[in-house]
Amino acid sequence: MKEKFLGLSLLTALFLTQGFGQGAYINFNRDYYHLIERYEIKQGIFAEPFQTGMKPYRRDHVAAFLKNLSADSTVRSARDRFNLSYLQRDNWEFFFDAAPESVHRGVRPFYRTPSDFYHHRDKSFDLHVSPVLYLQAGSESGESELRFRNTRGVEVRGSIDRKIGFYTFLATTDLKFPSWVRAYTQSNGAVPGEGFWKRFRGTGYSFFSATGYFTFQATEHVGIQMGQDRNFVGDGYRSMVLSDFSNPYMFVKVNTKIWKLNLTNLWAQMNADVVYDRGFPTDARYPQKWFSHHRLSADLGKRLNIGVFESVMASQFDWNYLSPLIFYRWVEHQLGSPDKVMLGLDLKWNLPKRMQVYGQFALDEFVFSEFFGIDGKQSSRNKYGLQAGLKAIEPLGISHLDLQIEYNQARPYTYQEKFEFQSFTNYRTPLTHPLGANFREGVGIIRYQAAPKLNLQGLLIYQYFGEDPDETANFGGDVLKNRTVNSTSLFGNVIGQGVANRVVQTNVLASYMLRHNLFFDLGYTYRNQRVLDTGATDATGFFQGSLRLNIARFDTNF
Repeated sequence: MKEKFLGLSLLTALFLTQGFGQGAYINFNRDYYHLIERYEIKQGIFAEPFQTGMKPYRRDHVAAFLKNLSADSTVRSARDRFNLSYLQRDNWEFFFDAAPESVHRGVRPFYRTPSDFYHHRDKSFDLHVSPVLYLQAGSESGESELRFRNTRGVEVRGSIDRKIGFYTFLATTDLKFPSWVRAYTQSNGAVPGEGFWKRFRGTGYSFFSATGYFTFQATEHVGIQMGQDRNFVGDGYRSMVLSDFSNPYMFVKVNTKIWKLNLTNLWAQMNADVVYDRGFPTDARYPQKWFSHHRLSADLGKRLNIGVFESVMASQFDWNYLSPLIFYRWVEHQLGSPDKVMLGLDLKWNLPKRMQVYGQFALDEFVFSEFFGIDGKQSSRNKYGLQAGLKAIEPLGISHLDLQIEYNQARPYTYQEKFEFQSFTNYRTPLTHPLGANFREGVGIIRYQAAPKLNLQGLLIYQYFGEDPDETANFGGDVLKNRTVNSTSLFGNVIGQGVANRVVQTNVLASYMLRHNLFFDLGYTYRNQRVLDTGATDATGFFQGSLRLNIARFDTNF
């Protein structure tokens, strides 16, 4: 089945004979993407030529937005000019006829530009090669072992004939997680964002990371991407539709943007489960499942964008889901309802005074009579995920101070399924929110750019969720379990059922850019988890410092 999937994807690309200008994508880095999105909100109108509801963004599209931004009155301060220059130099091949000279004189031919260790550019071939490094050391209260991360790698991107873009990332990592991340990894059997792992020095983990894809602009309005990577749907800190939390997967994505409409079709092959031997992943053929997703969004004016989406998770490949313009739920009904279908909507609205509201609604299952009946709001068959958020850029006129607040929730049994290998997971980790389901969460983020190269950030997370008391129980939070084998009745299901937990986590971080894409970070995390029924409390503090080159910070906020 995999061969059919890949073969069809390749044929789709090869039959398209005309090519247009093309660039690789910018890896989804929340700090980097915040820079882009804050200027869209500050302008008050939507960015062109991309829509922010589907990530990552293509470099040439970001460059087009930045060219328009450079003449805007919203980027006049020294910090704004630095940000704009940084983004331009990071995507310099779409701005300058000749490469910008680096102020750091490297050994020729290396580091001739600020962003690339090595580059070559002519009329037919564009190549950018950069090293990747992530060195972290930290100390956790109550733990004697050093917490550390050691990542070494390389990333390569470019284009051929200005028509076919390509990207690859290769890295190897050895690390020891903070206690709560280690507990999550042990519980799920997979490293968040990476999947397969091996033991490293007893309590540590070692893994190899690899992503890669090519891109092709079939027509002026239709772009194709094929390869191994992650995707993110929405404008929030989390996504209730599709997030970057699980490990990379093989996919084909076709994006069609015309007029005020943007249609994204995504077909992917994912790992359904992992074979273990005494708690360790083994060398075996893991079962596969197939994910189909399409999302249509429209700009209603210059400030309001609304998108509708539909997703299918199937335990086997089916040609019926390859149609880019069809209602998946109808197709699934014609097949005898063998697969899991979710649908919903998302929106963002740029308000005056540099503010934006955004949200998502993901519907898993709905029974009208039970939802509006006396006990209906607590039915196990009414399952959905919800998100609502607000972003404020420079509130009260405080320059370069940005705020974001967000609320997320998922009712019990959302994202679970009754048939094997159809839950919304990939390699035993959720495709959406790290908590899976049966939770409520509040997120608050404050960002302040104190100087051009110095960024400060504070983050507060409050989570309320229900856990299963043992492996045989199912109160609706573990999305890997069968929703029909549950520990409750049809009615009376509430968020937090099972073993109720409360987590409060705060992070403070200072990040300084030593040179282009080389960051030194200092951060402190305090996390308090309390089992509400028994009062048992697990509190810990984690202090860490890190040096990063060409890689995003690892997120431990779960």
